[in-house]
Amino acid sequence: MRVLVLRALGLGDLLTAVPALRGLRRAFPDAEITLAAPAWLSDAVDRIDAVDRLLPTEGLVPIDFDRPDLAVNLHGSGPRSVDLLRVTNPKRLITHGTHVPWRHDQHEVDRWCRLLARHGIPCDPENLHLDPAVPTARQGSGEFAHRDGPVVVHPGASHGARRWPVERFAAVVRAIGSDAVVTGSPAEAGLARAVASAGASRVQVGSLAELLDLVAGARAVICGDTGVAHVATAYGTPSVLLFGPVSPAHWGPRSGPHKVLWHGRTGDTFADEPDPGLLEITVEEVLTALGGVSWPGSVSSARAMSV
Repeated sequence: MRVLVLRALGLGDLLTAVPALRGLRRAFPDAEITLAAPAWLSDAVDRIDAVDRLLPTEGLVPIDFDRPDLAVNLHGSGPRSVDLLRVTNPKRLITHGTHVPWRHDQHEVDRWCRLLARHGIPCDPENLHLDPAVPTARQGSGEFAHRDGPVVVHPGASHGARRWPVERFAAVVRAIGSDAVVTGSPAEAGLARAVASAGASRVQVGSLAELLDLVAGARAVICGDTGVAHVATAYGTPSVLLFGPVSPAHWGPRSGPHKVLWHGRTGDTFADEPDPGLLEITVEEVLTALGGVSWPGSVSSARAMSV
């Protein structure tokens, strides 16, 4: 059996689809599962342990796949994604539509689990964990018992609306001192260096695998509503997450040692400038939240919203 799954989006999008991908694996243990997603995500895809082959697919472009036994649309509900999968001539297609209407007020993890469940494929929405490449000591509860890595500060995000100001990230780094490591993609190298100049021990701008390993062993992560936040969730790494235009009820961590700062305002997540609600979060709030999650073995409430 050949299963084709479309999720041609970013890192956070991929990680919120992990329970759905694992549900497909359990339902079809002998199938070849192909994921159509960007090639740069390959290191993360390898760690999900549910996908046999990554088919490099950058966005909504024609999919180089013919006649799958099952095609699954984990990309969206628009006609473009549906049409691209129909063109592959699948024997069966699972997508949002009349049978499973799209719901806007829903957590992204639940969205895809619900879609598959309505088609007879059960998923566990809590099955988000990734195993680190280098084993780390854990408690019996599954939380990391000891962490002596750095505090990872990731100032970047895909859109300006979700980027907290550089000078505020720099103030946080200044308070943390040499324990801070500032990360970014190669395109964010200038941003990372600007933040790190306030006193971080180093800047890490490298491969996705290096970022995943760093977060897996970090003492804590500070970032906005971006893919690194979902990496922290996947590895159980304590985090302080800064939300602005999007509600954490839709994209935030479901459980674990995480603090979410959000002032209850939503806006345009694709805007170029920082969201007004995001700008309401202060440096003092972030440092206070960090004090609640950053020590080894600490477990904080799943969500502590600042309203």
